[in-house]
Amino acid sequence: MSHPMNLPPIRLMIAGAAVAVLLASATLPLRAQSAPLGELAKKEQERRKTVKAAGKVYSNKDLPKPAEPAPAAGTGAPPPATSTAKAEVPPAKDEKDEAWWRERVTQAREAQRRGEAFAEALQSRINALSTDAVNRDDPYQRAKAAEDRQKAIAELARVTAEIDQAKKEIVAIDEEARHAGVPPGWLR
Repeated sequence: MSHPMNLPPIRLMIAGAAVAVLLASATLPLRAQSAPLGELAKKEQERRKTVKAAGKVYSNKDLPKPAEPAPAAGTGAPPPATSTAKAEVPPAKDEKDEAWWRERVTQAREAQRRGEAFAEALQSRINALSTDAVNRDDPYQRAKAAEDRQKAIAELARVTAEIDQAKKEIVAIDEEARHAGVPPGWLR
């Protein structure tokens, strides 16, 4: 067998071209798999809308009513009639209960959490595009990477505004609940 350096130049060029094609085709599937980050976020958001929350939230309404204490032997006074009348009156339909407050604050916190996760992913994409733009020799590819980076920066600004809005909404819910006399445990 002959040594690779003893190969005729045409064979050496063919072998080099074959290696280059193999290397280029090995990285092609990796690039083809990446989808725009915005599309992935929308798909995840739709998926989460269809998933139901795990578990049941229990409130005071789910607990059994405590039995009224027996009157003391020496008093002989009947129990007050107002407590039984209160128990028989159903609550108003527009009354906001514990489940309503929990759901409301949970949605606001989930929106903030989703936004923060998306912002983190966008920042990673911006960093990768910045590196890609600097390392490209082809002016077209460099311009394309810079353009994609600018789009990602604009998207990050939009998502950051959504995160700020979600934080403000959580504060507003806390303040509204405080004014309504809602127990703090309902908002946890």
